[in-house]
Amino acid sequence: MTALLLCVLLAQSVPAKVPVILDHDGGTPDDLVALSILTRMENVNLLGVIVSPGVSYTDPAISASRKILDLAGVHDVPVARSLSRLLNPFPTSWRRRVYIADALPVLNQKKVVSPLSSESGEKLIVRLIQSSSQPVTVLVTGPLSTVRNALKLQPAIASKIDRIIWMGGALKVPGNVFPSDEPAHDGTAEWNVYADPSAASEVLKTKIPIWLVPLDTTDQFPVSADFLHELGSQRKDVLADFAGQVLALPFADGGSFYFWDVLAAAAVGKPQIFQRTEWEISVVEEGPGQGRTVIRPGSGRKIHVLENANRPMFQQYVLQLLNPKQ
Repeated sequence: MTALLLCVLLAQSVPAKVPVILDHDGGTPDDLVALSILTRMENVNLLGVIVSPGVSYTDPAISASRKILDLAGVHDVPVARSLSRLLNPFPTSWRRRVYIADALPVLNQKKVVSPLSSESGEKLIVRLIQSSSQPVTVLVTGPLSTVRNALKLQPAIASKIDRIIWMGGALKVPGNVFPSDEPAHDGTAEWNVYADPSAASEVLKTKIPIWLVPLDTTDQFPVSADFLHELGSQRKDVLADFAGQVLALPFADGGSFYFWDVLAAAAVGKPQIFQRTEWEISVVEEGPGQGRTVIRPGSGRKIHVLENANRPMFQQYVLQLLNPKQ
């Protein structure tokens, strides 16, 4: 066998990496842990990171994102700021948490070198998709505002998006837009949709395949003390140390916290964790149910809903990614 033939056979036996753009809204801690595990997925080629308005302030979220990339040893992935704006901004008390994450000592040991893009998030999405030789997966863990605006800038990129994996929506369960935060709302919407209902509706009207990770799925995945203890045993790894610290922050508030965006990120690298079901949905854009995702058999947009996730497989996968030497 010639050396050339051997190289060809080896190249054919190695699966191509999935090109991925992460569009997150900096929420602490799940967006930041989602970014952390993406950097460790061997089957993923992370092209760029966009920080959009949402459940954090963008400046500290951009700073934390660049520091996480440095911590992971990934120094060639650009981070860009979205110029999008939300119709319904997230509660201020939720957005403040990112300042704590950005100040954690584990993220502040060295000078930041990961590049901050001079392009807006919208323009970076367009350029990365246009220049990719393969269809791109776009992972969105916040509102769809930036993706919608990128599609407005260059509609042709829709044909080069393999799928959008989105953490958003509440289909058969109550939403998480509570009266204490939004008194005029009826509580049926999930925040990533409610923040910009028209963006969600417009993206749903495209032909881009959409894989949805709704509250119906994430409600089954609270962050438990047992998981944090398991993660604590791996803290010699810098990303595991960071994930353990940042996942512990919400416990100070005394409420429950869930693997919202971490589940969506896991769907990129290991989709077999989930069952995929085709549903038809639409988005309510006005009124007290603004942002509600409604199941409409026969008249809604067909999407793939990721549900009935395997909890042991998910947790093992995340722990493995955060301790690859184990």
